[in-house]
Amino acid sequence: MTTRIPLSLALVAALAASQPLFAASPAKPADATQSLSAADTVALDAALKGEWRDPKNAARDVHRHPKETLSFFGVTPTQTVVEITPGGGWYAEILGPYLKAGGQYVAAVVDPASVAEKSRNYYQRSVDGLQKKFTDGPAQFDKATMVKYNPAAPVFGTAGSADVVLTFRNVHNWRSAQQAEGMFKGFFDVLKPGGVLGVVEHRANQDVAADDDSGYVSEAQVIALAAAAGFRLDAKSEVNANPKDTKDHPNGVWTLPPSNNHPEADRAKYQAIGESDRMTLRFVKPQS
Repeated sequence: MTTRIPLSLALVAALAASQPLFAASPAKPADATQSLSAADTVALDAALKGEWRDPKNAARDVHRHPKETLSFFGVTPTQTVVEITPGGGWYAEILGPYLKAGGQYVAAVVDPASVAEKSRNYYQRSVDGLQKKFTDGPAQFDKATMVKYNPAAPVFGTAGSADVVLTFRNVHNWRSAQQAEGMFKGFFDVLKPGGVLGVVEHRANQDVAADDDSGYVSEAQVIALAAAAGFRLDAKSEVNANPKDTKDHPNGVWTLPPSNNHPEADRAKYQAIGESDRMTLRFVKPQS
């Protein structure tokens, strides 16, 4: 692990005051969408309805809005898409088949050999589980690839090789591990000029400390991380917003579904809230 070099207050203040990356091309209004062709939409619908999807995963579409989210990020079937730490493969079940015919799905996973020994089994199980999903479903995943990265010095592929980088609910982990700046730099490096970084993250109402353990991060903090790496904020969407989320839960975001880290007596309360309130941000790597 590297020692985190945090964004200084001076840098954040400078970004807020001058916003050089945003001034020439301000972000589009919330819910400004990318346009998918009719054929791309049909292909995405087919992936979403695929019988290979775990029924428990498909049941969560109502909370995660994958069609709207991927459409907003402008993901098309001919692109090279890198998903960062896909976990159990919730989005891989959609992206692998969607990109198979004309694109490339790349799952970027933490290299177990790069982390402390006490954490290696956890990351190895993650790698093995995702690889099993790929191996057991060749009709959907035979063209999917996996790249292992060192979180202390992340490289996600050949520089300038990806059209899109996607990350879902990960930024809070990187901040607490003092790895966020390096991760965003890695995203910038692997993307082609004009490439898109799509970020979905649990949304705090205001800035939180780096060691905050609630799982939430403010939009301003994510935007500052992306800007420091060289990205331009292109648009925001409220497709994954949840105004019922009060963000003051005893076990942070993990109190809510799907983690449900709460007493059984409170189940109805948290089921009524649903999954967390989430920001959905589209960034672009400038052409030059």
